[in-house]
Amino acid sequence: MTSSVDLLPAEHAYDFDYFSVRLENHQLLHSSVAVRVFRAPLLAVPVGGRRRGGYFSASEVSIGLAIRNALAGTPGFPNTKLRRALFPDCCHVVEWGEAPPDTESDVALGRFYGYSERAIAAHVHQNLSPTRPRRSHIDAFGLSRDQRGKNGRS
Repeated sequence: MTSSVDLLPAEHAYDFDYFSVRLENHQLLHSSVAVRVFRAPLLAVPVGGRRRGGYFSASEVSIGLAIRNALAGTPGFPNTKLRRALFPDCCHVVEWGEAPPDTESDVALGRFYGYSERAIAAHVHQNLSPTRPRRSHIDAFGLSRDQRGKNGRS
């Protein structure tokens, strides 16, 4: 099966507004791209400023490879690679930039991914709310600790 992936202007991404209010460096939005898979474009934000890495989830290996191939060589997306899921119920992940820190700290991860201090504080507050239990096996940014590389990051 060949997976079709298209890169579109960032403003076409369904989650453009989500990132526009959370990123520390809004200039990154100008060099971001919308990655369209199956008619649903989502934002891929390049590295820059304090944002040292990024990722994009893919449900199938063929889709992940197509995303990796589309982003590889695009300015702001260095070291683009596909990390296969370690468990059948997890997504594969296309990563770029530096390896994320080996920590469960939402603050450290938020800073690594270039979110503003205000966005990080709001996220931490929301996840510590007594009415919303924290999902300890999934970090604040959607990757399991094992997917981030605790076991065998290359």
